[in-house]
Amino acid sequence: MRLRERLEFAESDTLLRDDVRRLGAMVGQMLAEQVSPEFLLQVETLRRAAIARREQGETIDELAARLAEVPSGDADALVRAFTAYFNVVNLAERVHRIRRRRDYQRKTDAPQPGGFTAVLRTLRDDGVTLDDLRALLSRLRVEPVFTAHPTEAIRRALLLKERTITERLIADIDRQRTPAERGADTARIRQALTAAWQTADAPSQRPKVSDEVEHIGYYLGNVLYRVLPVYYEAFAEAVQAVYGESIDLPTLLRFGTWVGGDMDGNPNVGAETIRAALTAQRAQALNSYRHDLQSLAEVLTQSRDRVRADDAVERLIADYTALLPADAAKLSPRLVDMPYRQLINLMRARLSATLAGGPGAYPDADALLADLRTIDASLMHNRGEHAGHFALQRVLWRVKTFGFHLATLDLRQDSGTHDEAVAALLGDGEWTSRSVTERVERLHAMIDGTARIDREAASARNTLDVFRTVHEARATFGAHAFGPYIISMSRSAADALAVLALARTAGCVEGDDVPLDVAPLFETIDDLRAAPDIMRALFADPVYRRHLTSRGDRQIVMLGYSDSAKDGGILASRWSLQRTQVELLELSQQACIRIEFFHGRGGSVSRGGGKTERAVIAAPRGTVDGVLRVTEQGEVIHRKYAIRALALRNLEQTTGAVLRASLRPRPPEPREIRWRDLAATLAQRSRAHYRALVHEHPQFSTYFRAATPIDVIEQLRLGSRPSKRREGGIEALRAIPWVFAWSQNRSGLTGWYGVGTALSAAIDEVGHDTVADMARDWPFFAAMLDDIEMLLAKSDIDIFERYSRLAGPLHDTFFPGIAEEFARTCDTILALRDRGTLLQDDYRLRLSIRLRNPYVDPISLLQVELLQRWRAGERSDEALLQALVTTVNGISAGIQNTG
Repeated sequence: MRLRERLEFAESDTLLRDDVRRLGAMVGQMLAEQVSPEFLLQVETLRRAAIARREQGETIDELAARLAEVPSGDADALVRAFTAYFNVVNLAERVHRIRRRRDYQRKTDAPQPGGFTAVLRTLRDDGVTLDDLRALLSRLRVEPVFTAHPTEAIRRALLLKERTITERLIADIDRQRTPAERGADTARIRQALTAAWQTADAPSQRPKVSDEVEHIGYYLGNVLYRVLPVYYEAFAEAVQAVYGESIDLPTLLRFGTWVGGDMDGNPNVGAETIRAALTAQRAQALNSYRHDLQSLAEVLTQSRDRVRADDAVERLIADYTALLPADAAKLSPRLVDMPYRQLINLMRARLSATLAGGPGAYPDADALLADLRTIDASLMHNRGEHAGHFALQRVLWRVKTFGFHLATLDLRQDSGTHDEAVAALLGDGEWTSRSVTERVERLHAMIDGTARIDREAASARNTLDVFRTVHEARATFGAHAFGPYIISMSRSAADALAVLALARTAGCVEGDDVPLDVAPLFETIDDLRAAPDIMRALFADPVYRRHLTSRGDRQIVMLGYSDSAKDGGILASRWSLQRTQVELLELSQQACIRIEFFHGRGGSVSRGGGKTERAVIAAPRGTVDGVLRVTEQGEVIHRKYAIRALALRNLEQTTGAVLRASLRPRPPEPREIRWRDLAATLAQRSRAHYRALVHEHPQFSTYFRAATPIDVIEQLRLGSRPSKRREGGIEALRAIPWVFAWSQNRSGLTGWYGVGTALSAAIDEVGHDTVADMARDWPFFAAMLDDIEMLLAKSDIDIFERYSRLAGPLHDTFFPGIAEEFARTCDTILALRDRGTLLQDDYRLRLSIRLRNPYVDPISLLQVELLQRWRAGERSDEALLQALVTTVNGISAGIQNTG
């Protein structure tokens, strides 16, 4: 089902249109220069043919025929050219988001929706007092967690070039530059575009874990580190504006990472990478503080003969002069009358000693904070509020948030690896076949020290080394260096107890307690259904309950969106996640345990992607309660956090949603009782239809491998982790390459298949109005349909048909049913929402998709052609493979939300 779509800009998007045209012209000039004018003409001819197909309803055959004539040797350059076009469209759109926000703030007195002021004003009008707000802020925590699960890995060198282009666009965001300035901007953009063209899109080698640490470090250190103080300043200003009082804000933001600690299915991650990741993050944080202190010293130039400094400052100078005599001797005599500059330079020397691990090092971030607070108190005592307090506060916020660790490192491992280690330690070859009850009893014995253990067992060595490293690293990097220990494939209470047993065996104990939050991860539909019983058993277990007491009676539970959708389809996945949260919340309240949900979301809709703000508001009542911990991965990291202004807006909207969901969750809806029953029926039907195709049809795995570029994806060098957990078919394949493959062929099947069948049956049984009411008035269901509708709008069933034909006779077996379900899903959602076209009420997203289609469509069709050639040559042509890899990267960047 494909409707004609014309490119029409709203009046408010005139400058976006101008930026797109200007950047597109520069790309064209660059292509003519770097390749040839004839090459540019070829690109433009294909682009116009793609537009004609979209706008004039021409068949796909003409465009496909043109691409079939492209020589294999020209394919790579052609794909890179189209990619260069929509990369600049991406940048223009991101800058336009900043422009729209500035325009909104200039043209209206009303605060921007979703921002701090708007949210706080709504809460105040809803009866939330300042004391209510203070009480929540004391426990509020927003924590994005960056994972090494890339579906779009942009080289650092190219990130820096993107930043150059973005900065030049922002500089002229309101068209206030002089002609000379604009000419210089154009020259710098052309330089960045040309240098990017001459740079390989990806390194020639698969990235190591250290490369992934550096990649995530770019966003943490170059973007989030910079915007963090602005976040707090905006929050404080909003509280003052709405409530008329200023308050001291606690630390509300934290950041986490899995890079270096995610051992699940990745043999490259273990004790060594954990230590290396923490060391690299520590160095990045300390070097950032040294730079900040240097800048602060240029601000705090107060002289003793003009204004006094507190005695506490003078004492610190004397103490540090004695502590670091060599560094003190290097201080310029010109600083002798400047106490703050003297002290700050000595503090920088302490940070250098901390980096080197030498004498004079700071023991922890709290010691650095104490020094900064001493300076701040002196400023405030001596008329310095407007002579450096602002700059100092920015450094304080950074140190309070990033500490000496930059981001908490989560640890994750498959429960099967723990079973293997426990079996080896106990010398029990039958361990995995024993009942849960028997395993729990023997794990209790390991935990209390009464079990006989072979501590030298070779099969347990790597696992025990991880826990030993955690113990040592906590002493070096601090208590906040580690996040939860996550157990993949959690199937019973024994899986959580195994972590405690292994930690104690390795000596990872402080006092008499294991200093880690143990977080079961429930991933498949069956695992989510079993989660309440598993957690009930854990809460009732005296050994585990003692552990929870040592952790403040707080339990983290991670919910997996990816594997549950791969297992049962999106509707069954979302409903299982919803119900599991409700049941676990009720259970935790009965057990007097505070539960915190950690949402393992991916970038695509079928892996839990979508707007975070909307997902928070749609969460079951009471499940947020001041805490949002959520994974950020793949292209989502780049989209949300590549530009500082957009990163700030994202953090502001997310925090605002947590405030709303926690302080004033949506009121109870009487109809929801009936809707839940209907949703359960929908989930069951959708899952049955999905599994009949994906998991139960004997030939589907063969069709999947033919109708998608999975064989290319498996050879990508995007990340250090293998694409499969183990050898096998679809069951063994990780969720990311599974979803990635179906987004590459433009079907998006993983995000809608089974939905149309379930909705149609429900309408027949309970009536259109009942289902339409649910789709309109139930935030959970409305948000899910919004996500599905977006994915349907990005899909193209005609292009997918070209991929399907690569499967030969299996095309006739599978494609008609898939196409029928696609049309059924589109038609049903449109009917429920009384719309004529997909995204009818979302002009901006329609425009965004439309801007990219003329560039993505040719890449997709060229990928089909190249797949056919490569497979015909038994996948031996390396040049064809490289061209195919380029198409994968291009489609990923163009569609977004791919994996």
